[in-house]
Amino acid sequence: MDVQPTSSGEDRLRTALEASGHRHTAQRAAIYRYLKSVTTHPTADEIFTQVREVLPDISLATVYKALEAFVEAGVARKLSVGGSPARYDGRTDDHDHVRCLKCGKVRDVVGEHDSELIRGLRSDDGFEIIDYRLELVGFCPDCRV
Repeated sequence: MDVQPTSSGEDRLRTALEASGHRHTAQRAAIYRYLKSVTTHPTADEIFTQVREVLPDISLATVYKALEAFVEAGVARKLSVGGSPARYDGRTDDHDHVRCLKCGKVRDVVGEHDSELIRGLRSDDGFEIIDYRLELVGFCPDCRV
Protein backbone atom coordinates (compact mmCIF):
# COMPACT_ATOMS: atom_id res chain seq x y z
CA MET A 1 0.00 0.00 0.00
CA ASP A 2 1.31 3.41 -0.91
CA VAL A 3 1.39 5.47 2.27
CA GLN A 4 2.96 8.61 0.90
CA PRO A 5 0.46 11.46 0.73
CA THR A 6 -0.12 13.17 -2.57
CA SER A 7 -0.71 16.84 -2.08
CA SER A 8 -3.56 17.15 -4.57
CA GLY A 9 -5.36 14.06 -3.25
CA GLU A 10 -4.72 15.07 0.34
CA ASP A 11 -5.96 18.61 -0.31
CA ARG A 12 -9.08 17.35 -2.09
CA LEU A 13 -9.84 15.01 0.81
CA ARG A 14 -9.28 17.70 3.45
CA THR A 15 -11.44 20.23 1.60
CA ALA A 16 -14.28 17.76 0.98
CA LEU A 17 -14.30 16.44 4.54
CA GLU A 18 -14.26 19.88 6.11
CA ALA A 19 -16.98 21.13 3.76
CA SER A 20 -19.23 18.29 4.89
CA GLY A 21 -18.51 18.81 8.59
CA HIS A 22 -15.97 16.00 9.05
CA ARG A 23 -12.43 16.17 10.36
CA HIS A 24 -9.39 15.28 8.30
CA THR A 25 -7.18 12.84 10.22
CA ALA A 26 -4.08 10.80 9.44
CA GLN A 27 -6.16 7.63 9.72
CA ARG A 28 -8.75 8.91 7.25
CA ALA A 29 -5.97 10.00 4.90
CA ALA A 30 -4.43 6.50 4.97
CA ILE A 31 -7.80 4.87 4.33
CA TYR A 32 -8.47 7.24 1.44
CA ARG A 33 -5.03 6.63 -0.10
CA TYR A 34 -5.68 2.89 -0.02
CA LEU A 35 -9.16 3.25 -1.50
CA LYS A 36 -7.83 5.43 -4.32
CA SER A 37 -4.98 2.98 -5.02
CA VAL A 38 -7.16 -0.05 -5.79
CA THR A 39 -9.70 -0.94 -8.46
CA THR A 40 -11.17 -3.90 -6.58
CA HIS A 41 -14.04 -2.09 -4.83
CA PRO A 42 -13.12 -3.47 -1.39
CA THR A 43 -15.37 -4.06 1.60
CA ALA A 44 -14.73 -2.24 4.89
CA ASP A 45 -13.18 -5.43 6.28
CA GLU A 46 -10.80 -5.69 3.33
CA ILE A 47 -9.81 -2.03 3.72
CA PHE A 48 -9.29 -2.56 7.45
CA THR A 49 -7.00 -5.53 6.83
CA GLN A 50 -4.84 -3.58 4.38
CA VAL A 51 -4.67 -0.29 6.27
CA ARG A 52 -3.89 -2.09 9.53
CA GLU A 53 -0.57 -3.16 7.98
CA VAL A 54 0.43 0.51 7.97
CA LEU A 55 -1.54 1.69 11.02
CA PRO A 56 -1.64 -1.30 13.42
CA ASP A 57 -3.72 0.57 16.01
CA ILE A 58 -6.58 1.42 13.66
CA SER A 59 -9.98 -0.09 14.50
CA LEU A 60 -12.63 -1.48 12.22
CA ALA A 61 -15.06 1.10 13.62
CA THR A 62 -12.70 3.87 12.53
CA VAL A 63 -12.62 2.44 9.01
CA TYR A 64 -16.44 2.29 8.86
CA LYS A 65 -16.76 5.87 10.15
CA ALA A 66 -14.17 7.12 7.68
CA LEU A 67 -15.89 5.42 4.75
CA GLU A 68 -19.25 6.91 5.68
CA ALA A 69 -17.60 10.33 5.98
CA PHE A 70 -16.06 9.87 2.52
CA VAL A 71 -19.44 8.99 1.03
CA GLU A 72 -21.09 12.00 2.70
CA ALA A 73 -18.25 14.24 1.48
CA GLY A 74 -18.60 12.92 -2.07
CA VAL A 75 -15.06 11.52 -2.39
CA ALA A 76 -16.12 7.85 -2.48
CA ARG A 77 -19.14 5.77 -3.40
CA LYS A 78 -20.80 3.01 -1.41
CA LEU A 79 -21.90 0.12 -3.61
CA SER A 80 -24.66 -2.16 -2.42
CA VAL A 81 -24.37 -5.20 -4.65
CA GLY A 82 -26.28 -8.45 -4.65
CA GLY A 83 -26.99 -8.77 -0.93
CA SER A 84 -23.25 -8.85 -0.16
CA PRO A 85 -21.47 -6.52 2.25
CA ALA A 86 -21.19 -2.98 0.92
CA ARG A 87 -18.18 -2.25 -1.22
CA TYR A 88 -16.47 1.11 -1.64
CA ASP A 89 -15.27 2.84 -4.77
CA GLY A 90 -12.72 5.63 -4.83
CA ARG A 91 -13.96 6.70 -8.26
CA THR A 92 -16.80 9.19 -8.06
CA ASP A 93 -17.23 9.87 -11.77
CA ASP A 94 -20.17 8.29 -13.60
CA HIS A 95 -19.29 4.69 -14.37
CA ASP A 96 -20.88 1.28 -14.08
CA HIS A 97 -19.87 -2.12 -12.69
CA VAL A 98 -19.66 -5.83 -13.39
CA ARG A 99 -20.10 -8.35 -10.55
CA CYS A 100 -19.17 -12.02 -10.47
CA LEU A 101 -22.09 -14.17 -9.34
CA LYS A 102 -19.75 -16.77 -7.85
CA CYS A 103 -16.97 -14.93 -5.99
CA GLY A 104 -18.57 -11.48 -5.70
CA LYS A 105 -15.71 -9.52 -7.30
CA VAL A 106 -16.81 -6.10 -8.54
CA ARG A 107 -14.97 -4.27 -11.30
CA ASP A 108 -15.57 -1.20 -13.43
CA VAL A 109 -17.25 -1.61 -16.81
CA VAL A 110 -14.78 -0.94 -19.61
CA GLY A 111 -16.02 0.55 -22.84
CA GLU A 112 -18.70 2.93 -23.91
CA HIS A 113 -22.44 2.49 -23.65
CA ASP A 114 -25.30 4.81 -24.46
CA SER A 115 -26.01 6.43 -21.10
CA GLU A 116 -28.49 8.80 -22.76
CA LEU A 117 -30.55 5.81 -23.88
CA ILE A 118 -30.61 4.51 -20.31
CA ARG A 119 -31.41 7.97 -18.93
CA GLY A 120 -34.29 8.20 -21.44
CA LEU A 121 -36.13 5.20 -19.96
CA ARG A 122 -39.35 6.00 -18.10
CA SER A 123 -41.79 4.07 -15.95
CA ASP A 124 -45.39 3.74 -17.06
CA ASP A 125 -46.73 5.36 -13.87
CA GLY A 126 -44.81 8.65 -14.03
CA PHE A 127 -42.01 7.70 -11.62
CA GLU A 128 -39.39 10.45 -11.76
CA ILE A 129 -36.02 8.87 -12.56
CA ILE A 130 -33.15 11.10 -11.47
CA ASP A 131 -30.18 8.73 -11.74
CA TYR A 132 -29.25 5.14 -12.39
CA ARG A 133 -26.69 2.51 -11.45
CA LEU A 134 -25.93 -0.17 -13.99
CA GLU A 135 -24.61 -3.47 -12.71
CA LEU A 136 -23.82 -6.23 -15.14
CA VAL A 137 -23.60 -9.71 -13.64
CA GLY A 138 -21.84 -12.83 -14.85
CA PHE A 139 -18.72 -14.83 -14.10
CA CYS A 140 -15.17 -13.50 -13.85
CA PRO A 141 -12.33 -15.33 -15.64
CA ASP A 142 -11.29 -17.09 -12.40
CA CYS A 143 -14.78 -18.49 -11.77
CA ARG A 144 -15.75 -19.29 -15.33
CA VAL A 145 -15.02 -22.99 -15.70
